[in-house]
Amino acid sequence: MFKPNTTPSLSRRRFLGSSVTAAGGALALAQFSPAFAALASGDVLTLSATAVAAKLSKSEISATELVKRCYARIDEVNPTLNAVVFTCRERAYAEAAELDKMLAAGKTKGPLHGVPFTIKDSFDTGGVVSTGGTLGRKQYVPGADATVVARLRDAGGILLGKSNTPEFTLGGGARGTYNLVYGQTYNAYGQRYSPAGSSGGAGAIVAAGGAYFDIGSDYGGSIRGPSNFNGIAGIKPTYGRVPRTGHIVGYGGAYDNFQETGPMARYVEDLALLLPIVAGPDASDAAMAPVPLGDPGKVEIKKLRVAYYLSDGVTEPSAEIKAMVTQCVGYFQSAGCKVTQDMPPKMKELSDARRRFSSASGGDNMRRLLKKHGSLQASPGLRLDGDEISSAEFTAACEAMDAIKSEQLTWFEQYDLIVCPSSATAPKPVPPEFTRPPNGPNPGGGYNSQYNNTGWPAGVVRATTSKDEAGLPLGIQVVAQPWRDDVVIAALAMIEKQTGGYRAPTL
Repeated sequence: MFKPNTTPSLSRRRFLGSSVTAAGGALALAQFSPAFAALASGDVLTLSATAVAAKLSKSEISATELVKRCYARIDEVNPTLNAVVFTCRERAYAEAAELDKMLAAGKTKGPLHGVPFTIKDSFDTGGVVSTGGTLGRKQYVPGADATVVARLRDAGGILLGKSNTPEFTLGGGARGTYNLVYGQTYNAYGQRYSPAGSSGGAGAIVAAGGAYFDIGSDYGGSIRGPSNFNGIAGIKPTYGRVPRTGHIVGYGGAYDNFQETGPMARYVEDLALLLPIVAGPDASDAAMAPVPLGDPGKVEIKKLRVAYYLSDGVTEPSAEIKAMVTQCVGYFQSAGCKVTQDMPPKMKELSDARRRFSSASGGDNMRRLLKKHGSLQASPGLRLDGDEISSAEFTAACEAMDAIKSEQLTWFEQYDLIVCPSSATAPKPVPPEFTRPPNGPNPGGGYNSQYNNTGWPAGVVRATTSKDEAGLPLGIQVVAQPWRDDVVIAALAMIEKQTGGYRAPTL
């Protein structure tokens, strides 16, 4: 049983502003825009954030009306999905009214002026309950927004509420997005099915039309997995692009370089709108680098050197996943790209090295998180075990990972883009019982998490539909060289243009 949203609104809690400024503006992506298809549907909730921002700027709809429509949709679908676990309605309506007054006076707050969004509950939101899915924070109200949240709000976005996540984003197990605070979240396209994790609440509510976008965090595929399973678009940026400040699993420490944060939206053009807003150093997360973002609209698709693989040699994908990859590779061949079947070397070896590395503390890092946040009971899927290793073995694992990453980076010089699966199968039903995975090292492999190991930018967009009776979305993954997030977005947009991308679920 999942627990529907019964949490009190923000009217019963204080809220604070933020002084963090937005970084950058929207990137031009007009030639890839799929917004015409959404406009033809006649429902403003199926529009892209980019398109609805344009309607708001022309006063074709008010921010107040848009917030009202989004909350009505959340109220309609959330009893089924359990995707939005806390709302801040009073503040959202107040902000919408203020933004409407600003626009009437000829002023605008930024590129997201009046666009409603949700945010993954692993991010701090000033004045709004932020649990991170852990019982010790069930009533925790931060005093300030996480950096990405502050930047979105400073750009004019209106926070509607929080989307569900597993405990510390890591405790969902086979159920995808589940925790002991709010329970189970379900897929927007099949209400018995997994939304994946850990940004499963984000993927489900964006797909369902209750919010125009969300921000996910990705430690092992937690943006790309839910984007894949829920039929939307998402990007894990290059490591060092978007600050983790204010995220419950933040920055620093031995496992720092696996974690990135990035946007999730129904349409690829919104990734181009949102990424420059949230990107850039914040004088807190020391791993951030001031590397400029390229313009996806200026990427020449026909000049891309494309590598692809159907299987990583570790987990064999289903026939329909392989067929989808082949289909998408064909789009690049037709565009004039040089296409080669190839993949980075030593994929299994890198996965194995990360497993050893991740289990080195014997689960102590997770136990310290529980203690830090006052949680006396852990979600069943949270891994608290592992084989503690000596400092010599830990050092050897670090050296092994770095050596393989260097070898893979050298390999990537001959290509601009990788096309590959995001998962080996279509979404599966949520298990009826929560079975704890067997004791052993934390997973370090998989089609998504390989690119957390490298830190390369990677994204997902819907490419087709599963052929089983569920008919759930299937997404394709593309990966680019470090700091070429623009190539990822341009490639996703090209695939979206060919396949149609997002299709509204029949909830």
